[in-house]
Amino acid sequence: MTDYAFTASERRAVYRVISERRDMRRFLPGAVVPEDVLARLLHAAHAAPSVGLMQPWRFIRITDEALRTSIHSLVDEERALTAQALGERAEEFLALKVEGILECAELMVVALCDNRDVHVFGRRTLPQMDLASVSCAIQNLWLAARSEGLGMGWVSLFDPRRLAALLQMPDDAEPVAVLCLGPVPEFPDRPALEMDGWAVPRPLPEFVWDNRWANRA
Repeated sequence: MTDYAFTASERRAVYRVISERRDMRRFLPGAVVPEDVLARLLHAAHAAPSVGLMQPWRFIRITDEALRTSIHSLVDEERALTAQALGERAEEFLALKVEGILECAELMVVALCDNRDVHVFGRRTLPQMDLASVSCAIQNLWLAARSEGLGMGWVSLFDPRRLAALLQMPDDAEPVAVLCLGPVPEFPDRPALEMDGWAVPRPLPEFVWDNRWANRA
């Protein structure tokens, strides 16, 4: 422990919000997110680390209901194509609830900005660090939302080119996530995909190695 550590209760709150964050698909219809709360969440996202301080994230708030419906249609089309690609697990996948686009209080699209090639610092050999930076911003927003008692779901079932065209993005910008945000009926104590029998989380020791690949302590 150092002089810069938070108090014990503050640390417990940080670890609690991390452990209780869930990828939410079910939202309370008709609910709202107050503007001041939404502003806090976006400020939290904007405080994320970014390589070379490039801040590559862009947040597009979807307030047009027709546009929300069009985004849902794109996701629904990709859902069907994903089911086809899954082969024998297709029906099992189609039985899952994978998004809450039409029910959530707030819908946002997070994108990588245009003109990213001008940012060389930290990206010369690892250009994907722009995506890593955007992911940090999304995680910040997610954790802040949980602390406010709000659920968030990250939807990645879409054709990025078609979504970019729908939102009139520049050619070199790229959508990364459709985020469903809002009040939820409950926060389950386990990930939804585990509860639905789709996958089982693996324990931490399987992912921590010493010095070399797959060299377990």
